[in-house]
Amino acid sequence: MRKRALTVLACAAMAAPVGALARPADEAALPHIGPAPGFTLVSQSGRRVSLHDLRGRVTVVTFMFAGCSDTCPLLTSKLVGIQRRLGARVDDVRFAAITVDPLNDTPAVLQAYGRAHGIDPARFTFLTGSMQEIDAVTRAYAVFRKPVPGGGAIDHTFLTSLVDRQGVLRVQYIGVRFDPQEFLRDITTLVNERGPP
Repeated sequence: MRKRALTVLACAAMAAPVGALARPADEAALPHIGPAPGFTLVSQSGRRVSLHDLRGRVTVVTFMFAGCSDTCPLLTSKLVGIQRRLGARVDDVRFAAITVDPLNDTPAVLQAYGRAHGIDPARFTFLTGSMQEIDAVTRAYAVFRKPVPGGGAIDHTFLTSLVDRQGVLRVQYIGVRFDPQEFLRDITTLVNERGPP
């Protein structure tokens, strides 16, 4: 698995405390991929939420579905664990998990899924919408999705993106075995940026 923007091998590893993750001053800043594709979808509380609403905070955008029995729960748990380690930076970061199964993932289903994973609902939002809306956002983020015949499962790309305070796409992680320490370090770098480059 590779992190698209920085092209590094990813692995599952224990992360150090966030305070120890500051990058050296002479290390290059994270790249600017381009404007993050916008979306307006429905949260687990039934409220319309757009990426623009999250502007001013670093936003983690990922894709999942509640009926997934293996990889999606692993990714969700990993992101919840990362969120819990943000410490004083927690108010500067929002998590947005977009379902790839809008026909089944109603706000109530996503709310129950989030509760089962112990999310912080004030800072971790699950999003659904019409099939057309989900098709549009998955295409915009180049996420492949295809229902598996007869099984209720959905094959999809596991893509997690970091969007900075100005709505610019900065880093994308592919898969679920990315290094949480590196992920936290990248979040910290973006949180510490205070304004356009």
